[in-house]
Amino acid sequence: MRWSRGEAMIERLIDERRLQRVSGAQADGAALLARAYRTVDTAQNVAADDPDSAYVLAYDATRQACTALLAHQGLRPTTQGGHYAMEEAVRAQFGDVFRAVGTLRRRRNELEYPTYPGDEAELDEVVEAIRMSREIIESAGRILPSLGIF
Repeated sequence: MRWSRGEAMIERLIDERRLQRVSGAQADGAALLARAYRTVDTAQNVAADDPDSAYVLAYDATRQACTALLAHQGLRPTTQGGHYAMEEAVRAQFGDVFRAVGTLRRRRNELEYPTYPGDEAELDEVVEAIRMSREIIESAGRILPSLGIF
């Protein structure tokens, strides 16, 4: 059964070639979701010693969880659509808890591509990023079993 919320956005992203359809083993998000849990745990473990890496890992875990939801629907972002297409797709379909994906994505970009020296993550923002990531991953875990191919 198709997930009807956000259907128009998903159709648009497919038409624009920012998402593509996948099938078979690629349409199983369980492994990606398991990886997301491991990645956020790693972020937690390195946060105090390496806040920048921990923030990037928190975002990566979030991205993995969101990609797991899309994969379970038989979808994946293309290189043209990338991280932003993934964000648009999950926000349109799954609601407010996924709003934090954009915040995490933008800050991750600032850390990976700084505009000035010294733009580093603070421990308190890393703690918050890990909290948001865990919330998204847990939501994805609750949603995943109810998804079918789009």
